[in-house]
Amino acid sequence: MMESEGPVKRYSISRPIYSTTNFEVDGERQERQEGSSLWNRLHDSCRCSSKTSVRTLKRCLPIIDWMSRYPMKEWLMSDVISGVSTGLVCSLQGMAYALLVSVAPVYGLYSAFFPILTYFLLGTSRHISVGPFPVTCLMVGSVVLSLAPDHHSALMGNASHPNPNATEEDLETQRIMIAATMTVVVGLFQVAMGLLQVGFLVRYLSDPLVGGFTTAAALHVFVSQIKIVLSVPTDSHNGPFSIFKTLIDVFSNIGQTNIADLVAGLLTIAIVMGVKEVNAKFQHKIPVPIPIEVLVTVLAAGVSYAVDLDSRYGASIVRSIPRGFVPPQLPKTELFLEVLGPSFSTAVVGYAVAVSVAKVYAAKHDYSIDGNQELLAFGVSNVLCGFFSSFVASTALSRTAVQESTGGKSQVAGILSALLVLVVILALGNLLEPLQKSVLAGIVIANLKGMFLQVTEVPSLWRQNRTDCYIWIATCLACVVLGLDVGLLAGLVFEMATVVIRTQFPSCSSLGNIPGSDIYRNMRDYKNINEVPGVKIFKCNSPIYFANIDYFKERLRDTVGFDAVRVFKKRNKALKKIHKLIKKGKLQASQGGGVSVVSLGLDNAGFEIGERDPSTGALDQQQEVSVRVDWSSELPVSVSVPQVLIHSLVLDFSAVSFLDVVAVKSLRLVMKEFLRIGVSVYIAGCDDDLIRKMESLALFDDVVTRDLLFLSVHDAILFIKIEESNKSTPNPIIDKDSKEPLPFTEEEDLIETYDNQPRAIHELSN
Repeated sequence: MMESEGPVKRYSISRPIYSTTNFEVDGERQERQEGSSLWNRLHDSCRCSSKTSVRTLKRCLPIIDWMSRYPMKEWLMSDVISGVSTGLVCSLQGMAYALLVSVAPVYGLYSAFFPILTYFLLGTSRHISVGPFPVTCLMVGSVVLSLAPDHHSALMGNASHPNPNATEEDLETQRIMIAATMTVVVGLFQVAMGLLQVGFLVRYLSDPLVGGFTTAAALHVFVSQIKIVLSVPTDSHNGPFSIFKTLIDVFSNIGQTNIADLVAGLLTIAIVMGVKEVNAKFQHKIPVPIPIEVLVTVLAAGVSYAVDLDSRYGASIVRSIPRGFVPPQLPKTELFLEVLGPSFSTAVVGYAVAVSVAKVYAAKHDYSIDGNQELLAFGVSNVLCGFFSSFVASTALSRTAVQESTGGKSQVAGILSALLVLVVILALGNLLEPLQKSVLAGIVIANLKGMFLQVTEVPSLWRQNRTDCYIWIATCLACVVLGLDVGLLAGLVFEMATVVIRTQFPSCSSLGNIPGSDIYRNMRDYKNINEVPGVKIFKCNSPIYFANIDYFKERLRDTVGFDAVRVFKKRNKALKKIHKLIKKGKLQASQGGGVSVVSLGLDNAGFEIGERDPSTGALDQQQEVSVRVDWSSELPVSVSVPQVLIHSLVLDFSAVSFLDVVAVKSLRLVMKEFLRIGVSVYIAGCDDDLIRKMESLALFDDVVTRDLLFLSVHDAILFIKIEESNKSTPNPIIDKDSKEPLPFTEEEDLIETYDNQPRAIHELSN
């Protein structure tokens, strides 16, 4: 049935150097000549019509595009409700996350206000709420504490820049300067990445890696907030094992716990988490989620003010939230080198989290986002934040969920939430001064639930893909032990190592034909599948490059069942002995033991041996002979020659995406090794790009020709069957110049024997 499928399809590669291409730009028909001068190509690329200018402007300022199409009647009321709800959450989360940066809560309000202004103009997501994110805040806070520790840590020598003489006010100023400077550097990194169009780099942060990282970050955040809930003194720790050192300090000083702060923190955690569960369970029945953080904060501030928890019970309160804004200030350039490394990792993490959340809501509401434009939007936002004493902006999952679930349709909701934060900064901030810090810490801990629940993904990952499970676990452990920045780098290196290992040891298989079809599948996966007689079909499911070419050759050797190099050497050894027997006259028959002997000096008819010495009966030493051997028969010499049970080998490259120089050199040698023992080799399933790569890397020569390429495995099998049916008797190799069979020559180096001189003996298997 297979033989009736039609003509065999080979590749034909030809491409003109110059060709004329018609294309359309802004509705105008254009024509250009490929291969034209560099100046003409540069001139064409710089042409800009009015439509192109408008399109470019809309891409740089997305607000021009979506605001011109904003449906006021349908969306405005929903955005107003969403903006008010989100603004309340932004204010409280901003104050709470400021504790992670180890600065005053008012700076968290600034960080919840300024980034929304620029993202409103430059961002492409309609739904994310821009502002502080606990993971990035903690990464900034670790740098702040390492460069500006508190007095106790400085005196204990737990910091690189001890300053025991600094006052509390000086320390606060120094810390916000460090945080603002790092925020500017983070923004510059993001702007540079956006201008270089390298938004694709975030793709290397896979979901398992991000899951392990954020879970470890949640643990770091939890530990950092325990000391605030308990209100116990601890040293400032940074770097490897810092989380364990902090826990040791907490438990060492647990006897100094402030009961008022502990009760307020625990009640906040329980109430916020409980009401959030109600919101999630009845989200389709409740028109607007209950703003529990706002209610708890207002209630806690009122209770603290009424009972006077500060003076009566020594509770730690916010104390001062000044109205208005601090004057803008330039970053401290001498700190750039010290924060360079952590800033890059923070920039990548902040962008990765924001884009991941944005993609989720973009897919849900059927629109697209521009990754590189998002980099520019967040980069500019962070630079602006740094000049106004704020810290790194990204997006928080819970805050974005509030903005979307309360009916937010666009970033109009975001700008309205910023206006509400502005009201808090200018008028309502002083009402929150009696608020206990443990309440803010409790709000932070309650919002970590989603990140902690990612642990439940591990059993599912183990069942689905153990490599991804290993990435999750390795990243989480590295971030817990080594810290977030070094741990993220370690997790990324581990992830890349798994990719290298998976390509270094790719899945290889031997294919068989499903009866009655042109389909070829793995022999191990199917029961009723037939191997094509005399043919091995070998498939590699991976790119072939320097790291896995040796493994490729090993698997190929295991699949065909013999080593072509060893077969070649054994056959040469056997032929040497046969040649000696013929010269000594010990092999008297012209045909025997699977050996055919032909004198090149006489007529080949009758296979007559050359002139013999009358006394010894040995052949004349001047007479050249050619030997043909049937290697499947028993030989007249005691040489164990491995059996070659195939006559053809088909390499299925349909899953091979690229080759490199090392792979091509080795592949050419492998193919020649098979060809010189009489096994024909064919390559099937290559796409055009792979064939062009083969040509550019000089795979083809006089022996390994383009005629070995076939469009599919089935075409190669049809061709093999046609060739085998046309073979009646094996033919010796003919020298192209003399048109005569080539004589036997002595065995030389393995590669040089084949590459640098013609084969002396034609060897065919049945």
